[in-house]
Amino acid sequence: MRKRDLTKIFAAFLLTGSVLAGCGTDEKSSDTAASDESKQVEKEDESEEMDFSASFEEAKAELSKAKEDKDVDFDKVTSIYKDDLQELVQKRDQEFEDTVDEHISTALEAGKDGSLDQVVVAQLFDKLMQKVFYTTMKHEFTEVAENWGNTEEVNEEIEEAKEFYEILEPTVEKRDQAYGTKMMDAINGGFAEMEKAVEEDDELGFQLGKQVVDKTLMKTFYLAAGALPNGYAMKASEEAKENAEAAKAEQAEGWAFYQSLESYLSGNAPEEADKINKQFDLQTEVTSIDPEAVNHAFVRGFSKIALHEYEESEEYWGEDKSAITALEGALFIDLISSDIKNLMDDASYESLSTDAQSYLEAVKSQDKEKAETLRSNIEKMLNDVIAKANK
Repeated sequence: MRKRDLTKIFAAFLLTGSVLAGCGTDEKSSDTAASDESKQVEKEDESEEMDFSASFEEAKAELSKAKEDKDVDFDKVTSIYKDDLQELVQKRDQEFEDTVDEHISTALEAGKDGSLDQVVVAQLFDKLMQKVFYTTMKHEFTEVAENWGNTEEVNEEIEEAKEFYEILEPTVEKRDQAYGTKMMDAINGGFAEMEKAVEEDDELGFQLGKQVVDKTLMKTFYLAAGALPNGYAMKASEEAKENAEAAKAEQAEGWAFYQSLESYLSGNAPEEADKINKQFDLQTEVTSIDPEAVNHAFVRGFSKIALHEYEESEEYWGEDKSAITALEGALFIDLISSDIKNLMDDASYESLSTDAQSYLEAVKSQDKEKAETLRSNIEKMLNDVIAKANK
């Protein structure tokens, strides 16, 4: 396969952003369901997460030879992928109308024939598989909602989601260390809330706990891809000043991490999603990456998503969904907390964060007058953030 053929395929992949469901639109887009028979087969297949983890680590270990300038046994990696992981990837592709299998298969083939640097291939495989483990967690959460009331089944599905999370936990831990965040604690707290909700037959409590886990993983992928100063947009830009070839691998890491966020951004902030895509696109010269432009596009995009959540919270006043979207708005504000502090100041962020929490409480207590005042304050501040990040 010639290199230009590969880049065409990647370009086509980027153009399908509207259906990439790294985070979908949460429960709004997760109604696609397989037949009961195929679900049962899938349940049996997906009850062995540790096998997925072991196979993933084995493939990564072989691919890691690339960083040491050693030859990678791509036949071995391809065999592990086809035998142990591909079926899971294809199931998520079918469920979320995605094309991850095509990209992993194409990358492995290109690594073997030398048309794509093997370090780049290693990063694409790693981060795209992480996306699959993440969307499989989302799949399990959907199953919980569909089987609510069957406590044994629901607890099994939460346990399976937790086991898939364990594969992703090192990525979360790495960002916690890089940014001084406590996302691992937040995710563990979200799972604890879900388990408590099952015990108490509190479906809203489950939905709120799920949002904490989901949006905190989104924050992890964002910090990895586009946050300053440790995201891969910045890393690739800095590396490109010394070694453009090495920087290409970091650009690939940014691109692949971004795939877990792409559909949410393209669905709610298409202009910002397009800017990020163009910067991370492997056809883009790595020396032209502007990390601040990438960062600001993310900030504007997530701010617009937060505004959309608050609009929905108002629209669904009096229903559980009003509280769920209120929490989502607060979590998207938290997602870009460090950016808001940098663009505005610490006091502005603290005020916004406090208002977001107070708004959630007002929604829960049905205090409409207070909620409307708080929402107005939040929306004004988010629009100010968008204006500040409008580079």
